Amino acid sequence: MLWLIYLSKLLSLKTHSEHSSLMHRLNHYLTPITLGLVIALWVLQLFPEWSPTTNSEAHNKSALVHSYSESVRKAVPAVVNIYTTKILRRNYHPLLDDPFFSRFFNLKPTPREKAETSLGSGVILHQDGFVITNNHVIEGADEILIALQDGRSTSASIVGTDPDTDLALLKINLPDIPSIQIGQDELLNVGDVVLAIGNPFGFGQTVTLGIVSATGRNQVGITDYENFIQTDAAINPGNSGGALINTKGELIGINTAIISKSGGSMGIGFAIPVRNALSVMEQLAKHGRVIRGWLGVYSQPLTPTIRKNLELPDSVEGLIITDLDPKSPGRAAGLQRGDIITYIDDIRSADGQKVKKYIARLQPGEQIRINFIRQGQGYQTTAQLTEKE
Repeated sequence: MLWLIYLSKLLSLKTHSEHSSLMHRLNHYLTPITLGLVIALWVLQLFPEWSPTTNSEAHNKSALVHSYSESVRKAVPAVVNIYTTKILRRNYHPLLDDPFFSRFFNLKPTPREKAETSLGSGVILHQDGFVITNNHVIEGADEILIALQDGRSTSASIVGTDPDTDLALLKINLPDIPSIQIGQDELLNVGDVVLAIGNPFGFGQTVTLGIVSATGRNQVGITDYENFIQTDAAINPGNSGGALINTKGELIGINTAIISKSGGSMGIGFAIPVRNALSVMEQLAKHGRVIRGWLGVYSQPLTPTIRKNLELPDSVEGLIITDLDPKSPGRAAGLQRGDIITYIDDIRSADGQKVKKYIARLQPGEQIRINFIRQGQGYQTTAQLTEKE
């Protein structure tokens, strides 16, 4: 802009001396300015993406159209379709189940087999061929077939199952097995964009889009240990065991269940956080089962109504015992129905799910301290945890 200033000044000059002096100074500055302009034009020809106009157009285009194809491309090779077969054996005719009828006609039941098939999804977590899915996908299966996104298929063996979290670990043997990148589900926030990948209704690999509707969702009534990511991404029958990914293509959850009156997606789906799934996977790979501490006490939160009926002050919080397993550590420790557990170790017992998870993280043989109230009096006892049979 400096040369423009000089040019305008030049046009307004009246004397020859003034004109000569300004021309001298203008020539002094024009040479480097001209050289700079030439270099700038040459650079923009070599690197057009550096142009402000080009960058602005790219920015506007990105703002108008956004694609998650790159995220999906990274994740889909590790998401598999699972096909299971159960062999149902039954008598030739229902009347043959009647002992009198069979004895009267001197007939022996003739077994007949019927194959029942079902489908689901799974995620390859490791290049060694470990596939995680839901326990209900493979429960009772006689044959399990895994179909990869690249067109290959193979049979799978069951490494271990954990019905309490509805997870199962499978193993396949193939060369060059893809695996998925693991994300951090603890960083999720309500409103974050997520994508569900699976095999709904057997149509093949399908991707749906939604947001995180809630985190830490429990008391859904699906499993014993619940800590779900809730999403409105469409999850349908066949999606179970599939991947819930973030916009980076990283696994953040295992799609598990939907709440639906019609059987199809109604915008309420649940996924097990990947950190929980990995914890279960490690134990299944090591032991074939998940080893947890178990107290054997069944309880419910102390509600205002119960507190009033028991004539307890409003400050009392805890879990009231509704039942105990006959062979449980809780019964061995002297707990009874109607007792109100206020503390387990240093954890307040107002949150039953929190207490259950705390006990589950401990190992059989470890001891816990239990503070409880019985008939208005406070007591303390110690229980040695065992493994649930």
